[in-house]
Amino acid sequence: MLTGSASAQTSTTSGAGPGVVDPGHPRVNEVNAREENQQQRIGNGVQNETSTSKQTANLENRETSVQNREKADMAKNNGHLTKAEQRVINRQQNRISKSIAKDKGSNK
Repeated sequence: MLTGSASAQTSTTSGAGPGVVDPGHPRVNEVNAREENQQQRIGNGVQNETSTSKQTANLENRETSVQNREKADMAKNNGHLTKAEQRVINRQQNRISKSIAKDKGSNK
């Protein structure tokens, strides 16, 4: 019974209400794909020792900030992101991406 209630809480349906992710929404999918890619890049920097613990912590904090913004924006729009919200998130992700590349090059 516990398993059934847990899956009911995490189910996703299109336009189901605030805070519910619509897995078929293209802007949400694009943002999430970039977040996954950047998390892998951060992890690679740690694994390859090209990023210091301070740099990694800073990048992780910035990624968390982007994720929190995404969640808040989606909660306002029934699980969707508007084009304007996506642009803001993309700008934040671009800055983080540049920082990842810079950190990788500065510790060789």
